[in-house]
Amino acid sequence: MKSLCNILLIGLTALAGRAQAQEAMPLRLVQTIPLPNVEGRIDHMAVDVKGQRLFIAALGNNTIEVLDLRAGKRIRTITGLREPQGIGFVPELNRIFVANSKNGACDIFDGSSFQVIKTTKFSDDADNVRYDAAARRVYVGYGGGGLGVIDATNSDQLGSVKLDGHPESFQLEKSSRRIFVNIPASQEVAVVDREKRVVTTVWPISAAKGNFPMALDEDHHRLFVGARKPAKLLVFNTESGKLITSMDSPGDADDMFYDETRKRIYISGGEGSIGIVQDQGADHYIILTKITTASGARTSFYAPEFNRLYLAVPHRGGQNAELRVYETEP
Repeated sequence: MKSLCNILLIGLTALAGRAQAQEAMPLRLVQTIPLPNVEGRIDHMAVDVKGQRLFIAALGNNTIEVLDLRAGKRIRTITGLREPQGIGFVPELNRIFVANSKNGACDIFDGSSFQVIKTTKFSDDADNVRYDAAARRVYVGYGGGGLGVIDATNSDQLGSVKLDGHPESFQLEKSSRRIFVNIPASQEVAVVDREKRVVTTVWPISAAKGNFPMALDEDHHRLFVGARKPAKLLVFNTESGKLITSMDSPGDADDMFYDETRKRIYISGGEGSIGIVQDQGADHYIILTKITTASGARTSFYAPEFNRLYLAVPHRGGQNAELRVYETEP
C-alpha cells in the first residue's frame, strides 16, 4: 500500500509539474483562424486596434485578407493587387496602405468600403510600410535603395531617401528624427534623418549576413537585428552604433517584435519556430524557449493592446493556410 501511495504521489507531482510548465509558457496558442483558398507566400500584417481587425498581405495570392479578431474569422478579401508585401493602417483616417512588389505601387484603401482612394507609384518592389503618427507620414521601402515618404492625410508623395540597397525592416524612433533601416545587400544598418531625408551614418554588420527583421527598445537605446546567415539575433547600442551581443535565432527569420511590458523579443522563423528571448537588464539576454510552429511560418505581428502575437501559416503540403493566435502570459 505504501508503495502504491508513493507511485501515485510521484505521478501527481509529475502532472502538476507539467501543468505548471504549460501555464508558465511565454506564448500560448489560443486560437486558429482558417484562411481557405489562400495560396503561396504570406508577407506582413497590420492591425486596426479600435475595430479589432487584422490585415494580412497574402503576396502569393495577390490579395489582402481582412480578419475580424472578435469573431475569429475572415470577413473580406481585397483582390486585384500585384504581390502585396508591406501593409500599414492609419487609424485616424481609417486608411490601409498596401505596398506591391510587382509594380512598385502603394495602394491606399478606405478602411470601410475597401475602395482604392489613390495609388502612389515607386520604381519597383515596394515592401515594408511604417506610419509616423506624430507627423502623419507613411514610409515605404522600395526598389534597389529607397525609402518613400507619403503624406497620410492627402496621400501625396513628399519625397524619398536614397539608400545603398533594398530596405527590409525599418523602425522609427519616436523621441528623435531617426529611422533605423536594415539593408542586407550592403550588410549594414542605415541611420536616416527623416526630416532632412538623408542617411547620417551606417553601422556595418560583420557578425552575420541577411539582416532582415528588426525591433527597437527605444527606452533603453537598444536595436535588435535578425540575421539569417548564420541565424543570429544581434543587439546594437543606438547611441554608439556598437554591437553589444549576439545569440542564436530561429532560421529564416522575417519578423521580430519587442514586448516592452515583459521585456521580451519574439522572432518568427520560416524554419518552423518562434524564438523568445528575455531581456534581463544590463545587456544580459537569455533564450527562454523556442516554440515549434510550421514550415514557412515566418510572418508575424505583435499587438501589445491585445497581448497577442499573430502568426501567418502558409499552405504547404498537408498544412492549410491559417492564422495562429498566441496569447502572452499575464
